[in-house]
Amino acid sequence: MENLKKKTFFTIFIIISLFAIIFAIFFNVQTYHREYEGILNNLTRMRNLTIKKPEYFDKEMKPINDDDLRNRKVMDYEVYTFILNDNNDIIDRISHSDNDISDEIVTKAKNIITSNNTSKIKIGCLYLESYGYNFENNKSLTIVNISNIRKMLLINLLISLLLISIGELVIYIISKKITEWITKPVLESFNREKEFVANASHELKTPLAVMMASIDCLDVNKKNEKWINNLKSESDRMSNLITRLLDLSKTEYLKKENFSKNDISMIIEKRALTFESLAYEKNINIETNIVEKVNIFCNKESIDELVSILIDNAISHSNENSKIKINLTCDASEIKLEVINKGDPIPSDECEKIFERFYRNDKSHNRKSGRYGLGLAIAKNIVKAHNGNIRAYSKDEYTTFEVKFKKMNINEKS
Repeated sequence: MENLKKKTFFTIFIIISLFAIIFAIFFNVQTYHREYEGILNNLTRMRNLTIKKPEYFDKEMKPINDDDLRNRKVMDYEVYTFILNDNNDIIDRISHSDNDISDEIVTKAKNIITSNNTSKIKIGCLYLESYGYNFENNKSLTIVNISNIRKMLLINLLISLLLISIGELVIYIISKKITEWITKPVLESFNREKEFVANASHELKTPLAVMMASIDCLDVNKKNEKWINNLKSESDRMSNLITRLLDLSKTEYLKKENFSKNDISMIIEKRALTFESLAYEKNINIETNIVEKVNIFCNKESIDELVSILIDNAISHSNENSKIKINLTCDASEIKLEVINKGDPIPSDECEKIFERFYRNDKSHNRKSGRYGLGLAIAKNIVKAHNGNIRAYSKDEYTTFEVKFKKMNINEKS
């Protein structure tokens, strides 16, 4: 259920965020393109005005009064034209806006003329450049001051980033609300299912106990021995199943009020000893590598159940004459428990599925072995209740079940 909520939340969050980001990108690209085209158009118009009359100067190299060029005014942009002679010397200056031509503009013009020997238009990146120009060799130089445009574009970009940052918080809240709304029917159905399993298990336990007691009271003879033994076998199997269902139900409702500080090292050591006789029957050796006195704030009975499930699972799926390793380590951030056995590997596509209720990857043998696919589901509930993580993976012939508890759980109630 938690995975469903996470997937739903992240799907909604990413979709809405992408729309917001795409809108911000579209807005900034459009603004950039509009300003770039405006600068380019002004430079092109001025170029056309300066080159349409080849004889701009008289025989004495004095500028002719060109009303079209001199009277050309440009709105929203600072545009300046410098008239050049054959030696690229500035012989006339024209401002196409209300601003006077400053020394900075003149210096910029001289630098452009000095560093260029061919005609070209250069605007550059509007986020980085302060000037764009059109240089016509031996004719003219038109400069557009784009410093104000650069500031405007940068401000727009910063505002967009700020709005996206604030918007992400709003999107997060909206995504949470939508996720709760979408998953509410599923959650209610899931809770009803869990309640049904728990209630049904409780209701079945009493009549089953009566049935088992009645079977024990039956007289056994050669005619009915086979049928009575079948009844006993199936009754025991059903009793075990009901017990496991009740265990599963309990682990789904573990309360922090029942947690206390416990030595997990001691719990694992004791549980490993109790399984040595079962392992011995399959010629399996249990090897422990456990750091001493590792304390954790937990439900002791649940952790004991977790360790039992993992060791029992390892024994059941180990090859004969093999070894099971139980490792407990602790560092500055977490406690890690590993149970490693040698046997048939778990397919990579089933490493997550094995923790689902009633999932059994070895379906042909589970009925004979009396397994119901609930043990690992119970283990996962226990780990989850303790804010930990559990995973399984196989490498070569070895399968590892790894449980990690965050360090924040340690000594929490010391």
